[in-house]
Amino acid sequence: MTTLDLEKSIVETAYARWAPIYDAVCGPVMLKGRRAAAEAARAVGGKVLEVGVGTGLSFDDYDATTEITGIDLSAPMLAKARAKMTTGRYPWVKDVQEMDAHAMSFADATFDCVVAQFVITLVENPEQVLSECHRVVKPGGRIILVNHLYSETGLAAAVERWAAVKTRSLGLRPEFPFARLQAWSQSNAESILVERRKVAPFGIYTLVTFERTAAALAA
Repeated sequence: MTTLDLEKSIVETAYARWAPIYDAVCGPVMLKGRRAAAEAARAVGGKVLEVGVGTGLSFDDYDATTEITGIDLSAPMLAKARAKMTTGRYPWVKDVQEMDAHAMSFADATFDCVVAQFVITLVENPEQVLSECHRVVKPGGRIILVNHLYSETGLAAAVERWAAVKTRSLGLRPEFPFARLQAWSQSNAESILVERRKVAPFGIYTLVTFERTAAALAA
């Protein structure tokens, strides 16, 4: 059995607490996954939306081939991101906004690419967030996710199920299955799964890429 999706209030409270130490604690742990996602986004280029931009930990992973807009629920996390923007080191970061990814204020087909790093397993309704990402990305554009996904079987899966209950108050969810992402894509006629791969060296994280098909443009 897997646990229920995380409630918005749990995530907001948890990440307000994480904000002061997030870069120091999570930066090294998430480095390989973060860079893999940003590399995939740079290959697309253009206007990139980063969902769950947090403290702007990923700003260093982009460059002038991209124009970054970030959104996040957590005001304390965004305060850290805005402080980084004021240094002038990240001219490619155009804006960060406090926004719920379940109901984005952006117009349809605004971005060339949407990136969600370590986010989709934590939101209240993952399928709704995916649908919003699909709405705001252009036809031919990509949705890039990186996350730890549920191991499904064996000892690792048992540990993840046990940890799921223990870590909910920390805003973590280690037992989210890939099958939910796949089912969402299969139910959407304008979405295709482009890539699913483990991130080296240890395969702790999985990179998943969906494309909004060009058929959406014809429609």
